[in-house]
Amino acid sequence: MSAAQPPFHVAAFYRFAPLADPPALAARLRVHGAETGMAGSIILAEEGVNGTVSGTPAAVEGLMALLRAQPGFADLAPRLHGAAALPFARWKVKVKPEIVTMGVADVHAADAGTHVAPADWNALIADPDTIVIDARNDYEVALGAFAGALDPGTRRFGDFPAWFDAQAEAWRAAGRAPRIAMYCTGGIRCEKSTAYARARGFDAVYHLRGGILAYLAEIEADESLWRGECFLFDARMGIGHGERTRAFPLCPRCGQPQPPSVEACPRCGGAGEAGHVLPVGAGR
Repeated sequence: MSAAQPPFHVAAFYRFAPLADPPALAARLRVHGAETGMAGSIILAEEGVNGTVSGTPAAVEGLMALLRAQPGFADLAPRLHGAAALPFARWKVKVKPEIVTMGVADVHAADAGTHVAPADWNALIADPDTIVIDARNDYEVALGAFAGALDPGTRRFGDFPAWFDAQAEAWRAAGRAPRIAMYCTGGIRCEKSTAYARARGFDAVYHLRGGILAYLAEIEADESLWRGECFLFDARMGIGHGERTRAFPLCPRCGQPQPPSVEACPRCGGAGEAGHVLPVGAGR
């Protein structure tokens, strides 16, 4: 098979829509993935689905058919990338209280900020009246970010509300009610982080539709305000404009990619000697 037609697809997707019986759907997805040789992970909750998976084109499309059969999921469209080999080691389907864990009960994605298309993002964040916030974690930001964005320095998404509350207090003390623009890898964290900002009294709140991945796919490098690469939680590890990927050392304890300048593993907290470098596209 030619390089233009890689044998595997990597599909990233999420949808906030009510699921009546997440455990039953999880059982069906586990069987489908096992029978078709898929790898990756899916999280199901009553609020929806979040996943990044890999497999043959037919296997991925079969999975999408199962998900689209659920009420509210008919138009679910994953972001697809090609891969020479499966970039995940295992097939995991889990049921959790949230599909992205913020841990704040009164925040719902239906109340998220205004979506901004990648084509309009540069103008928004270049405006000096806009405060740009990276909703990802510190080890992700270490690999790349939008120029001028605030880094919350969080280790996990559940730390974001406390950081935002401290920022909000400082803004109010200064008499500011800023325009806020947030972004994350694929958009799912911003569905809740922007909803949190709105719940805390900020009205002019925006986020990048489709996240960094959409921006890198749609905006030419010579027009880009992105600096560095986007951290990925699989063997591709980092992606830039033109879907160029890069490998990083893996934690010898748990296999988590370790970007530059991170001393402790983002997943298990382990430190010590660096792990081996996994070739781009190889499974682990």
